[in-house]
Amino acid sequence: MLDDMIDHLEGLSGQPAWRPVPADALAVAREAVPVAPTDLASVHASFMDAILPYAGGNLHPGFMGWVQGAGTPVGMLAEMLSGGLNANLGGRNHMPILIERQIRDWVREIFAFPATADGLFLTGTSQANFVALLVARTRICGAAVRQVGVTKAPRLVAYASNEVHGCVPRALEMAGLGSDALTRVATDAAGRIDMGSLRAHIRADRAAGLTPFLLVGSAGTVNSGAIDDLDALADLAGEEDLHFHIDGALGALGMMSPEIAPLLHGIERADSLAFDFHKWGHVPYDAGFLLVREGIWLKETFASPAGYLTRAETGLAAGGDWPCDIGPDLSRSFRALKTWFTLKTYGTQALGAAMAANCQLARVLAARIAAEPDLELLAPVALNIVCFGYAPDGVGGDGAINRAIVEDLHNAGRVAPSLTLVKDRPAIRAAFVNHRTTADDLDALVEGVLRFGAGHSSRR
Repeated sequence: MLDDMIDHLEGLSGQPAWRPVPADALAVAREAVPVAPTDLASVHASFMDAILPYAGGNLHPGFMGWVQGAGTPVGMLAEMLSGGLNANLGGRNHMPILIERQIRDWVREIFAFPATADGLFLTGTSQANFVALLVARTRICGAAVRQVGVTKAPRLVAYASNEVHGCVPRALEMAGLGSDALTRVATDAAGRIDMGSLRAHIRADRAAGLTPFLLVGSAGTVNSGAIDDLDALADLAGEEDLHFHIDGALGALGMMSPEIAPLLHGIERADSLAFDFHKWGHVPYDAGFLLVREGIWLKETFASPAGYLTRAETGLAAGGDWPCDIGPDLSRSFRALKTWFTLKTYGTQALGAAMAANCQLARVLAARIAAEPDLELLAPVALNIVCFGYAPDGVGGDGAINRAIVEDLHNAGRVAPSLTLVKDRPAIRAAFVNHRTTADDLDALVEGVLRFGAGHSSRR
């Protein structure tokens, strides 16, 4: 199995980025419950024939559609070790918890958070944003909200740009506040939250008797990679007594790069920060993280004493506060191990350099688009994402062609961008996250868009 996976990683560039699942492979996913045992070699053969060739493609150098990490052989091996160890990180006194706390200490340093900060691994930034929302709700309403619920709380209002990730309004829904409690503020020409509009919304809501409590900034919006003015948001949050949370799923780990870090100035002032090691950190899925400025806020939000979780001075039940005291899960996998292996093996310098290389590819693509008369750039390039479209002779506006081109590229298998909407207009989106992607893949993208675009134009 190990040899097969290493061979697979070494041969990625010679494989399609994506291919449709054929009928014989689909049949494997439709088999009945296996009552009798099956030989392990046979099960492995099914994996090799029906699963491995038809994965999502994010390891491939031509994958550039969604913000997904490409993984590393080191992370793969660490997952094997973690599976063998089968540690439960919910609590108790054992070394895996200390490794997770070491990662917490490292991210404190990377993001210049105080020694009072605490945090933990979660499935991803979607869950981390939800947990941060619960922390903000508890801060404004007090710990009693855990007993009486939000029905007796003041009418709470949160703020984010209209480019915020969809998991943020969903977090408000899950918290019982409703997505209407989120005010989506207009963005400026660069895709950042408009500070004047934000201030006006807050004033109007206070005048209407509402209670502003949460301000969400984006360290890289999902559509275009725009970075909000984090310093200005921190200033406003302080003036208005708001919990300042940053969704850093896309770009926060850019702090490892001397080139990218200045763009994230102000991130160190957040009350909470959510990000994913499984994106630009290339840790295997899943490895999200939430860092909170004051660890006591997490404990006030989640700690729930129970007889079966009684602590002791010594022995396996020792250890003081356990991760289950500061987060929603009692059963938790050892996500920290693959992160620990990745950070120790490669170091932040090499990881940061790979991120900077992705951003350079984005700038090169933007320049290529500007030089091609049949392509147009549809959004500013702030980080590592390029949104563009096919525009024959400089005439754009036909979103149907962009949709068709993306499908054609996927089915051809060489590169896999995604489709998004920029000001309600379909756009081709290239997100450079993969450390394996090179200028050759960029060339294949441009050539493919021009070729398929010309083919669709000739049929009209």
